[in-house]
Amino acid sequence: MDLPRYRTGDAALDTRIAALIDEVAPEHSADLVFEMMVTALRLARDHANRGDIKIANSALKEMRYAFSVFAPYRAARKASIFGSARTKPDDPLYDQARRLAAALAERGWMVVTGAGPGIMSAGIEGAGVENAFGVSIRLPFEGTTSEFLADDPKLVNFRYFFTRKLAFVKESDAFILLPGGFGTLDEAFETLTLIQTGKAQPAPVVLLDVPGGTYWTGWREFVVAELLDRGYLAPTDLDLVLITDDVNVAVTEAQQFYANYHSMRFVGRDIVLRVQRAPDAAGLARLNVDFADIIESGEIRASGPTAREERDGDEIHLDRVVFRFDKYHWARLRRLIDALNGFYLLLRSWPCGPGRRIAGRDRRAALRAAAGRVHRSLRLAYARLLVVRGDRVEGADCLLDRAAGLEDLLLRCRRGLVAIGGGAQCVVGAVA
Repeated sequence: MDLPRYRTGDAALDTRIAALIDEVAPEHSADLVFEMMVTALRLARDHANRGDIKIANSALKEMRYAFSVFAPYRAARKASIFGSARTKPDDPLYDQARRLAAALAERGWMVVTGAGPGIMSAGIEGAGVENAFGVSIRLPFEGTTSEFLADDPKLVNFRYFFTRKLAFVKESDAFILLPGGFGTLDEAFETLTLIQTGKAQPAPVVLLDVPGGTYWTGWREFVVAELLDRGYLAPTDLDLVLITDDVNVAVTEAQQFYANYHSMRFVGRDIVLRVQRAPDAAGLARLNVDFADIIESGEIRASGPTAREERDGDEIHLDRVVFRFDKYHWARLRRLIDALNGFYLLLRSWPCGPGRRIAGRDRRAALRAAAGRVHRSLRLAYARLLVVRGDRVEGADCLLDRAAGLEDLLLRCRRGLVAIGGGAQCVVGAVA
């Protein structure tokens, strides 16, 4: 192997380490394994105290085991469910968490909980043990929930909170939080901080209460009054979170985030967003206008896999949307992902292609189908307008500002067709 730049400083020792790695795992990230071994030896050479070495040793062992537990399920979408360990089974929040987990499991998702009592137990109960992971912390006053046996292969016990949090964040595709104490608030703020700063992958964050509950609305009032109004947050940072008391809204938020968007990585200085289908030229032009503020240079463009991704075999079957991201406005990147999902959802919901001749019963059925897809999700502001002139269908994508009529359009579309001028007979907004 070619030795990395990070070495022990002893050429003979470096050679021996490289030979050992070649013997054990010659082609599996040998450079990184070499550097980990060098770090361990440097700790010894630094005469680090035993307590420091114990922390490093335990943390590495915990991470290695957690990685091995989650590895067989890497392809499955997972949602972390956070909330109070003190929530009783007769509390409406317990039932809300149970129904949430059941709804996620019905849609093919797995759940990750802290494996304790309260909301964590409700999550396991709702999803079923076969669809749940337990990421437990060893505490003297909180035992593992009874739904998990000591030998369950999807249970990981952690000594340290920081390695446990790493497992939650690294392995989850969505985060749904119910009311809780200091721990729940810590998980909420840390998750948002990691996403806001780009230290975690973009992901949906949902704050779920019961109908009539004030926990998360009160939290938002505090955040607005004490953080946003004082200039400690950007207004767009609140786009990173959705507050609801409806399980279906929470599950839809998690699911639709991955309707088109799959994942991201950086290649050189470019951000690469992997999607099921990249927008067409008109859609890309729209994105370049709407998100010019986060483009450091160049433009947003569609692409196939980069050379580095092909070398790594990294999701090479997917389309790409690539641009030079400023690495600062992560909440705006979230809105860009919403837009990519919106374009895709609208394409899928298009009842009949532009230019297609429709008449009579087929025409009415197509329009009803489009109207039926309209719902009140304001996360996405993109709308496809279905315009019928005579017996032909015409389509146009547009961006409707929330404050300038999107809500009104939704309400009118729910009641039926909306008359417009210019010779068009009607318009139906199919809003993702």
